[in-house]
Amino acid sequence: MHTYLRLTPLALAALAANAFAQQPAAEAKDGADVQALITQLEQLKANYAQEVRRLRELDMQVQAMQARLSGRAGGATTPAAPLAPAAAAAVPPSSEGYASTAAEAQQAKQEARRSVDDVKQQQAALFSRKFTIENSLTYARYDRKQLSLNGFLALDAIFLGNIAIENVESDSLTYNLAARWGVSPNLTLNMDVPYLARRTVYQKGGAGGAAAAIAQEETNGNGIGDVSMSANYRLFGERGWRPETVLTGGVTAPTGRAPYGLDWRVIERDDDDYIRFAVPREQPTGNGVWQANLGVSMVKTADPAILFANAGYIHSFPRGFDDIDSNPDTVNPGDVKLGGSVYFGAGVAFAFNERTSLSISFSDKISARASTRFQGGQWVKVIGSDANAASLNLGVTYALNQHATMVTLLGIGLTPDAPDFTLSFKVPYML
Repeated sequence: MHTYLRLTPLALAALAANAFAQQPAAEAKDGADVQALITQLEQLKANYAQEVRRLRELDMQVQAMQARLSGRAGGATTPAAPLAPAAAAAVPPSSEGYASTAAEAQQAKQEARRSVDDVKQQQAALFSRKFTIENSLTYARYDRKQLSLNGFLALDAIFLGNIAIENVESDSLTYNLAARWGVSPNLTLNMDVPYLARRTVYQKGGAGGAAAAIAQEETNGNGIGDVSMSANYRLFGERGWRPETVLTGGVTAPTGRAPYGLDWRVIERDDDDYIRFAVPREQPTGNGVWQANLGVSMVKTADPAILFANAGYIHSFPRGFDDIDSNPDTVNPGDVKLGGSVYFGAGVAFAFNERTSLSISFSDKISARASTRFQGGQWVKVIGSDANAASLNLGVTYALNQHATMVTLLGIGLTPDAPDFTLSFKVPYML
């Protein structure tokens, strides 16, 4: 026997109305729950991002303190402890402004200091790298005019004789291969091997006795230059107001072709067989003497600026040659002693971002007169051999990748003894 529940049309209508009335209320309740969960999730994300930022800051502070301690102790830097495992969990992308892992935090720190390291690499040494190979190419332009008078003054006002204008134009291209070895956190050893190609044009007015005539001759020369070896020792690390201070000492060997005892080509002689115009057959590629230098450099970071300065002294040792006479018709052996040189400079670099920095600096090198001594004679100062070469330098440094950097440097001569301008391209590759 079956029992059936019979509902009247009125009861059915009441049930349907009750169901329709409960549906909007349930949807509203679910929407409120979802909104509450979204709000809670956003709050947790914000709190977590704050904690990750704080962990990264603490990690960087610990590493900075360890670096300072290792600098004072002269030992190796102990790696900082990794961040907590929770920091390795997934968070919003790095574009949100914070690192999600310890590796990203360390990468951000390295990128922030890359411009500073590149400037230090050019000014003194970068002690955090074990080995660096640097390839550089430098072009220099030199142009000097000199008025020469061959005659005498009549009545203290009228010049009788020959007036000639001498002009020397020189172009040189230097490729330099350098190796930097980080022996310890405070010591690096360096070696520079240059190769030079030089072209020089000599022009002399008054050729053939005619003041309007100009004689011109060109000579070239290429070969290895003077090889130098040096060492950089970090006296003080940067701390507070104190800049990073580096002591540099080195020696330069006369491996290039010396400018003494060269073969000369006579272009013109006068009626008395006096040589009026002669040029060397081949251009020199070195100084011809041993040299030693001692200097100090300082670098101070003042975000976003990087201040640097350097000063030093170059001493040249006397050396004997088979011929030190500039007259092609004579051979006179003797000794040459170049004058000591003092150099100094200062500048500032601005780090625009983690890859690019712009620098401006002033540099000067003041050299004393050289001395020569013919065999059996006395030392004699060479008039006009002293020099003051000052230049204004503009540079741009750009990090190509994690290991390589492109450095472009333009030097503008400020004194007659300095090149008119120099243009250098350097690519240090750091391991």
